[in-house]
Amino acid sequence: MVFEAINLHGTLRVILEPLSSQMPLVGAVTLFFIRRPVLEINWTGLTNLLDIPGFSELSDTKILDTIASYMVLPNRFACPLINGVNVSQLRFPLPHGVVRIYLNKAADLISKDTFLMGMVQGKSDPYALIRVGTQTFRSKTIKVNLNPEWYEIYEAVVHEAPGQDLELELFDEDPDKDDFLGSLVIDLGEVMKDRVVEEWFPLNDVEHGKVQLKLEWLSLVTDLEKEPTKTLPGQSNAILVVYLDSACHLPRNQFEYTNSESSVKKKNKSNYIKSTKRANLEPSCSVQLVVGNSIQESKISYNTNSPIWEQAFVFFIKNVHSEQLSLEIKDKDWECALGILTIPLYQLLKASDMTLDQRFPLEHSGPNSLVKLKMVLRILTTEEPDPDSVYTGLNALKKGPISIKKKKNGSQPNTPPPTLGSSNVPKTCGNSTVCDPMEKEERQPKDADEIKSELPISPTQSSSSDAIKDMTRTAFESSFTISTLGPQQLPNGVALNEESLGKIQLTVRYSTARHSLIVIVHCCRSLISCSNDGSDPYVRLYLLPDKSWSGRRRTHVKKKTVDPQYDEKFEFTVSIDDIPKRKLDIAVKNNRSFGSHERKELGKVLIDIPNDKLTPGFTQWYKLTNDGLPSKVTENL
Repeated sequence: MVFEAINLHGTLRVILEPLSSQMPLVGAVTLFFIRRPVLEINWTGLTNLLDIPGFSELSDTKILDTIASYMVLPNRFACPLINGVNVSQLRFPLPHGVVRIYLNKAADLISKDTFLMGMVQGKSDPYALIRVGTQTFRSKTIKVNLNPEWYEIYEAVVHEAPGQDLELELFDEDPDKDDFLGSLVIDLGEVMKDRVVEEWFPLNDVEHGKVQLKLEWLSLVTDLEKEPTKTLPGQSNAILVVYLDSACHLPRNQFEYTNSESSVKKKNKSNYIKSTKRANLEPSCSVQLVVGNSIQESKISYNTNSPIWEQAFVFFIKNVHSEQLSLEIKDKDWECALGILTIPLYQLLKASDMTLDQRFPLEHSGPNSLVKLKMVLRILTTEEPDPDSVYTGLNALKKGPISIKKKKNGSQPNTPPPTLGSSNVPKTCGNSTVCDPMEKEERQPKDADEIKSELPISPTQSSSSDAIKDMTRTAFESSFTISTLGPQQLPNGVALNEESLGKIQLTVRYSTARHSLIVIVHCCRSLISCSNDGSDPYVRLYLLPDKSWSGRRRTHVKKKTVDPQYDEKFEFTVSIDDIPKRKLDIAVKNNRSFGSHERKELGKVLIDIPNDKLTPGFTQWYKLTNDGLPSKVTENL
C-alpha cells in the first residue's frame, strides 16, 4: 500500500435520473465536482518522497488532472443502473446558458510597486484573471495605474446554475512574481435570475479596491427570430455543441485511401514498400474540430480503426449563416489525415430542433468510413427578468421593492436609535457592493461608452433597510451573553463606560458544501465618534488561533459615520470538527490617517461558536468591549 489515506475536499453533485418504474427506481447515477477539488494524500513507505516540495505539487497536479478529466465539469461520471439508458445524454447534457462578462474597469487598487527599498510608494501594473469552471480568461496589463480601464468582453459556458461561480482575481504584473491585488466570487445562479447585473464589486482579502463588471445571462433557444441583428466585436450570437461519439472502418494509413487520387502515386514510392509492416498496424486516432478561429482536439484512441471518443465540444458562433464545422481524423503515428468532414452550420437551421444526430460519410477516407456525431445549435438571447418577481440575487438592493411596498401599504419602517455622532448611514449597492457615501450623483452614464455604476439611495431607503435587517434577525435570535466592564478613559479625557462602545450585528453559519465557516458582518450601531464628523470604521476578523496575514479578513471603510452598514460576507476554510477549538476575534477599528491622534480601536468581541447552531446559522447583536473578553456581569442582547 503506497498511501495511508486520500481525501478530496470539494462540492460533489449527485444526480439520480431518469426515474424508473422498476427497481432501483432510478435509471442512472451521475456524479461530478462543480470545481476542481482539493487533494490531500498521506503517502507511506518510499512514496514519502512525493511529499518533498516540488514533487508533491507535481504528483498532486497529475492526479487532479486525471480526476478532472472524468469528474470535474464539464466532465461527468454516469453509471447506468438499468438497460436502455442514454449514457451520453447524461454525461453531456446541454449547458444551462452562457454568461457574457464585461470587464470594464477597477478603482482604488492597492499599490504594490515601491522604490528606494519601500520608502517611496509607486503604483501597480494590474491585470485580471477570470475563471468559470475550466474556462480561464486573462485581460491585458495596464501599466502603472491604480484605476485601470480594460473594457474587454468574454463569454463562458455555464453547465450548472445554480452551482458554478465566476471567480475573478487581480494581480500586479512583475518580472519575478505577480502580486495579489484582490479577488471576488459571484454566484452565477443569481446572475441567471437577474439576467443582467451591473455593479461595482468590492475586492476581498485586500484593504481597498473595487472592480466594475457587467454580467449578461444568455439563454439558449431555437427561435431564429431571436438571433441578434447586431453584435459587438467579441460577442457571439449562437453556440454549437458537438458530441463526438465514434468512427468506424477507418483506413489503417493514408495508402489505403480508395477515393484519393494521390494514393496511387504513393503506392509506387519505395517508402510505401519499406513501411508495409508498420502500415499493417491499427491506427491511433484523434480528431481535430475547427469552427472559425477556434480549434479543439479530442483525446487519442489507440490501436483501432473503429475508435470511440465519447467527448463533447462547445464552439461560440459569430454568424450561423456563413460558418462551418471542419472535422479531421488524424493518425498519431503517421501524422496524416484518415478522413475529413465539412458541415455548413446553416444545415442545422433547417433540421428538427436545430439538431443533427447521425453517421456522416468521410471524405479522403475508406469507402465505408463513417463518423458518428451529434450536433446541436442554439441561438443566444438575453431575456428580460420577470417584473413581478422579488429579486433575491445580486440586484436585490438595486431593484429591491420590499421597503417601497411596505411604505405604500402604510407601515412605517423602524429607524435605528439616535446616536451622538453623525446620522449619516452608509449605503450599499447589490450584494455587498459598496457605494461611496460622498457620491450622490444620479446613476447615469457620463458618456455613451461608460457603464452605469453608482446607485443613488435616499435617506428613506437607507433607514428602511435597517427595518429589513431587524425583521430577518428575529428568525435566528440567539441567547449569547456578553459582559460589560468598568468605566474607561478616552484620550481626550472623557469618561466612558463599556455600554457606550456600541454594538455589532453578525450572522454566523457553517457551509458543509464549501467546508467553510461563513461570517456576515451586517452593521454597527452607536459607535464612538472620533471627530466632529464621526468615525471612519471598518471591521477586522480573525478565526483564532490563526492570526496570520492570510487569515485576516476586513470590511471596507465607511466614511464619517457611527452607524456603518456593511452586509459583507467572509469565509474561513475549516472543518466542522475543528470549530470547537476556534474562536472568532472581531474588532471594530477607526481608519485614521498616519500621525493622527484619533482613537484607533473602537471595540472588540470574542465569540465562542456553538456547534448546535452552526448548520441553520444564527444572527446576533453583540456589545463591543475594549478587549472583547466577558466580565462577571452578563447581559442578554
